[in-house]
Amino acid sequence: MSIAVPATRAAWALQDPLLTAYYDEEWGMPVREETGVFERLSLEAFQAGLSWLTVLRKRESFRRAFDRFDPEIVAAYGAADIERLLADTGIIRNRRKISATVRNAAATLRLRDEGTDLAALVWSYMPERSPAPRGDDEVPSTSRESAALAKELKRRGFSFVGPTTVFALMTAIGIVDAHLVDSPRRGCSGLWNRDGTRVGE
Repeated sequence: MSIAVPATRAAWALQDPLLTAYYDEEWGMPVREETGVFERLSLEAFQAGLSWLTVLRKRESFRRAFDRFDPEIVAAYGAADIERLLADTGIIRNRRKISATVRNAAATLRLRDEGTDLAALVWSYMPERSPAPRGDDEVPSTSRESAALAKELKRRGFSFVGPTTVFALMTAIGIVDAHLVDSPRRGCSGLWNRDGTRVGE
């Protein structure tokens, strides 16, 4: 007699109730508007070298500190704003990451002048297939597409956008489905089948 294997979340999603809620309600759901993509790109950059839980705990403080991640407002930040942010105990106070967020906001605005926007650029790197991991050890941390997108973002003036950070962004906003095959959240974006093929193919 076979024993049914229960559907499973990724191990990281079980480490804290905040992570579980993020996994169950948000991670992997499509985000296609500019401000939402800019926010998540910024938060992924702040997460570099730290835990995602640290960022999640400070997320609302980040949103207040960075004017809800409105690129037009953040791009206009000057030296006084940088010092304000460095004094804000509610966020991760890293000068390089704060400065990179301001530069990335300006780069986001330049994309508009070039006839595109950040969301469209990021989504244009959606792969033909998504990973289909059966265990946490099979979940990749980068991909050919994340490396190519990181290179393009850097060319466009973005920083703190290495292939790992970009892949994390892509999984967070549904461009890639990195949920385990047996996870109840697999396919939650409506874009990917359980086997990693695109819906409709």
